[in-house]
Amino acid sequence: MPLQNRVDPFGAIHAVPERGLFTGNRGIIHDPETKTLLRKRWALPAWIICVCQFRGVGREPMGRNRPGGKGWTELFFLDEVTALAAGHRPCFYCRRDQARDFVRRFGKVFGIAEPRAPMLDKRLHKERLASGGRPPTVSSDELAGLPDGAVVAEGETAYALRAGKALEWSFAGYAEPFLFNRLAGRSLRLLTPATSVSVLRHGYAPVWHASADT
Repeated sequence: MPLQNRVDPFGAIHAVPERGLFTGNRGIIHDPETKTLLRKRWALPAWIICVCQFRGVGREPMGRNRPGGKGWTELFFLDEVTALAAGHRPCFYCRRDQARDFVRRFGKVFGIAEPRAPMLDKRLHKERLASGGRPPTVSSDELAGLPDGAVVAEGETAYALRAGKALEWSFAGYAEPFLFNRLAGRSLRLLTPATSVSVLRHGYAPVWHASADT
């Protein structure tokens, strides 16, 4: 039976078979004895995106993974677009180049001479839906002004934006893209935190699942 550690663009955590391209964490939010989540859904404001394989280190998902301790709770994402929508950002340990690029662009966007990850985490923690943020509403006319990699939602259905089209999201991948006019008149929310949207708009290129290219 799948563990409850797969994250959707809303930041919610599910138990589904599909694992995705990336892992990550929000601190320790599981019981290693039962491999189940605790009631809390985050333990610290630094929510990161990690690669699934790094330096040959093996981990037992939702195990203890640290002598005398619980280790962090491994979460999984379809792709980086999904993880950014959920409010995560690149890890400085296993994705150092991407993390430095993300924080550098964050500094440029907001005029911060020496940007640091904790500054970014503080902003994201206020914006992401899963930690209490309130995603803004957007109209279909505004979609063209959003960057590739931003994710919007109608109800419980999420759509990633790419090259002037929307792609319906699922744990298994993206559906066939369609023009924004299909969403005309719909009540949409912008799931990707405003800070991450700004970083995407200023050139950060997230990793997409292969289904987005088919």
